[in-house]
Amino acid sequence: MARVPRRPAALLAVVLAVLTAAAPSPAVPLARAASPVGAGQIVPGSVGRSSLELDAVYRANLKLSWASRAIWVDSTAVITNTSGAEIDRVELNTIAARLGNIRLRPVTVDGVAVRASISGQTILVPLGGVLPVDGVTRIRVRFSARLRSDLEGSDWLFTRTNGIADLYRWLPWVSRRVTFERPNHGDPFVTPTSRDVRVRITTDRRLVLATTGDRVSVSPDGLTQTFAAENVRDFTVTAATDYQTRERVVGSTTVRVWFRPGTRGAAWLDAGADAFAALEERLGPYGYPTFKVVQSAGGAGMESPGLIWIPTGTAAVNLRYLAAHETAHLWFYGIVGSDQVREPFTDEAAADFAARSVLGIHRASRCPAARLDRSIYDYSARCYFETVYIQGGNLLDDARQLMGSDVFWAALRGYVEANRHRLAATSTLLRTLDDATPLDLAGLLFAPRFPRIY
Repeated sequence: MARVPRRPAALLAVVLAVLTAAAPSPAVPLARAASPVGAGQIVPGSVGRSSLELDAVYRANLKLSWASRAIWVDSTAVITNTSGAEIDRVELNTIAARLGNIRLRPVTVDGVAVRASISGQTILVPLGGVLPVDGVTRIRVRFSARLRSDLEGSDWLFTRTNGIADLYRWLPWVSRRVTFERPNHGDPFVTPTSRDVRVRITTDRRLVLATTGDRVSVSPDGLTQTFAAENVRDFTVTAATDYQTRERVVGSTTVRVWFRPGTRGAAWLDAGADAFAALEERLGPYGYPTFKVVQSAGGAGMESPGLIWIPTGTAAVNLRYLAAHETAHLWFYGIVGSDQVREPFTDEAAADFAARSVLGIHRASRCPAARLDRSIYDYSARCYFETVYIQGGNLLDDARQLMGSDVFWAALRGYVEANRHRLAATSTLLRTLDDATPLDLAGLLFAPRFPRIY
């Protein structure tokens, strides 16, 4: 994520209405969620353990009322316990629990209601027993929530304003219980990749949708659209009544931009396509058919797999940096995941370094030198960006200069490929670079800045 100055947003007049109380349509079929063992393998007992290392396939229905800003979600996750140890609960992240005044319906595990609870942005789902290694269970979560109508604080992540609806991390996703409040704009999220996600979106009027997935079907009346994605770690939805699109093919990828009238769509496409081409050359294959650059309601630039948000009101002078930074997150966060809460260096420093490298705009930090191995909760609002992004990126650039550009970029490409669709630690990134050179990068650069590792 990267922040840029924004113009104040006028609140839109909205008509407060409630979505129909009728039961939602049946969940999108889990036809592709085949597993070598059958669902419903929970046995009696408890172990007091959850895990991020689960294989989860998601199917969801999302209803969106444009007029009232209300949403209704009916989601099912078929989860295989690939963690190597027994678990007795699953922790699901949804930002709707923190920002959407969520109303949670009974949660079921293999068709049996359980006493799920909400802690901040996490839905805690007890399994009612123990799921053994390689066991499979089916968790169904249903809730209603309401999008915000402003951009204040973190509201821009889950809002409908400026003619755009932004839904970030609305789909309950396997995660770890993570505190949402933080003293800066760090990303309080950590999610593993899902190999298969399918979402059916029904709206109360015709909307142009930009999502993490690619559209696979649309109803004759245009009100129901289905999207599919593979190997992604969340599923973003953005909508407007009047989005326009432009696209360009870069290598084997279609770069497409969604923008509202009055926005310089051609300039946004140029910025996204140019950044994508330069970054793919340095970091290696992207591996997905499409890359989406989407005008969001406002707030900050934001990344999600295969899709980035450029906020309404972005000044022309900031456009290329913002596009390059968020595009770099396709690799550092999207392809190679990390613990964005405990180790923000791993994605933010790497993404900002890559963006500034392709643009040639490295600069000195405006804050004193500090450790780079802290969590997002341990940096001040004033120095979070200057420490993690700028100092972190400059450290990686120092490594590049010591190693030589060819060796450095080859090592970084190897890191991306070796950790594709996985969660990688800061130590993995640093040791990959250190192992690629006879120089002692740990002693020369890394140890003083990462005392928790060295």
